[in-house]
Amino acid sequence: MNNLEYYKVFYHVARAGNLTLAGKELNISQPAVSQSVRQLETALGTKLFARAAKGVRLTGEGELLYRYVAKGYEQIALGEQKLRQMLDLELGEIQIGASDMTLRFYLLPYLEQFHEKYPHIKVKVSNAPTPETLDNLRENKIDFGVVSTPFNIGEDIRAVEAREIEDVFVAGRRFIQYKNRMLDLRELEKMPVICLEGATSTRSYMDSFLQKNGVLVQPEFELATSGMIVQFALRNLGVGCVMRDFAREYLEDGKLFELRFNMIIPKRHFCVVTNPKNPLSAAAKNMLALL
Repeated sequence: MNNLEYYKVFYHVARAGNLTLAGKELNISQPAVSQSVRQLETALGTKLFARAAKGVRLTGEGELLYRYVAKGYEQIALGEQKLRQMLDLELGEIQIGASDMTLRFYLLPYLEQFHEKYPHIKVKVSNAPTPETLDNLRENKIDFGVVSTPFNIGEDIRAVEAREIEDVFVAGRRFIQYKNRMLDLRELEKMPVICLEGATSTRSYMDSFLQKNGVLVQPEFELATSGMIVQFALRNLGVGCVMRDFAREYLEDGKLFELRFNMIIPKRHFCVVTNPKNPLSAAAKNMLALL
């Protein structure tokens, strides 16, 4: 029996004031309790208990030691309890990285399901574009991320495709002359284009696609969110470049229409990304299993 076990026995004997009762709490025999107390007293060079009418009582030295042992042992017991709760998904926290787009059109319903199943798990979502989410994953600031392609990953990131997505150009009534026409992609150079600002995978993807096809677009507006791009398009301020899901409602009710081009814009994907070097909690593992 190691010193930690001796202190565990000492703690229970001090609380119970009785060797037999302490043995029952610890599920060991009374002689084993007595031997453990003697071993600790020998190691410390002092008597910790004195006989009492119905058991034992702490000596002055024993009372001093108990004040410190009780704090430590109770903290250990509390830690074990919290760990069990975490493993049983009664306690814990998950850190997820996601953009507005991946959160709204992929992650949100899964978060709802997870919260219904594990209401005591705290979920924090760091809202950031794909490059920042990947950096946060590498720095172990999040458990995993949900991002959109394209992105560059090394051996430190593992990506699993989760859902196909499609980018479109949408416009309102001011641009009705383009509706139901097959347009050359170069015609975008003549249009007031509305797109996302700089450091996003969506902007990088569209810029790369257009450049490969010899099209150079100078955006009229560069906005922070796809939702704002749709609102600008609804107000006829330009032709908006967004993922189709953002404009779906307005495309279906006719407030916006989709421009058709002679070049098909390749589809992309939402991906769940993890860092194999980062250990995951039980809660994070269950969230990933749900995804």
